[in-house]
Amino acid sequence: MDAKILKISVFNSEGKALKEVQLDKEIFGVKPDLELLHFVVNAYLANKRLGLAHTKTKSEVRGGGRKPWRQKGTGRARQGSIRSPQWRGGGITFGPRSDRNWSVKVNQKVKTKALGMSLSAKAQDAKITLIDVLPVDGKTNSIVKLLKAIKVRRSPLIIPSKTTPEILRACRNIKDLQVLRADSLNAHDVLKAKHLVILVDSLEVIKKTFFKKASK
Repeated sequence: MDAKILKISVFNSEGKALKEVQLDKEIFGVKPDLELLHFVVNAYLANKRLGLAHTKTKSEVRGGGRKPWRQKGTGRARQGSIRSPQWRGGGITFGPRSDRNWSVKVNQKVKTKALGMSLSAKAQDAKITLIDVLPVDGKTNSIVKLLKAIKVRRSPLIIPSKTTPEILRACRNIKDLQVLRADSLNAHDVLKAKHLVILVDSLEVIKKTFFKKASK
């Protein structure tokens, strides 16, 4: 990545540039690996999957305790229960089950690498804005004014070092806006967001939480 892209301005709540910060190449200069990113994002979605669809097997469907007709002498095929899968209202064979485990195990180093790739992609596309502080008055209008001042419009992801009830209350009524603490980042949410609004102190939290362990 070009060294110029790793330098980024820090803005205040009025949209004025205060200073420039050098972004860490270990976090914002990672080369992309689309196959790895695809695997990690799919695993994240699979681990969130609840699997609510559920069908009953023959043993779970109510009724059918009595044999519908005798075994021999009727000329019809032998049947043991009217709740067998071939009967209307019977059990379902190989249907979806709510107890199915959809989870996919992902190594922590792979998760960290995917996170670095997603953050690097946003830096490459100039979709990262650094700010010094967030409004703490708990008012939605204050967040709206901040986003307008720094010229961020579509589906932003705000990344503070820690969240407070005031920050969450101020952000919850803004459409397509997401707030995610710096120590809870993941590749899926970073890639999904159109723009990242990161507080300056969150950069150190991201490094200590994810990349300091990876570099050891």
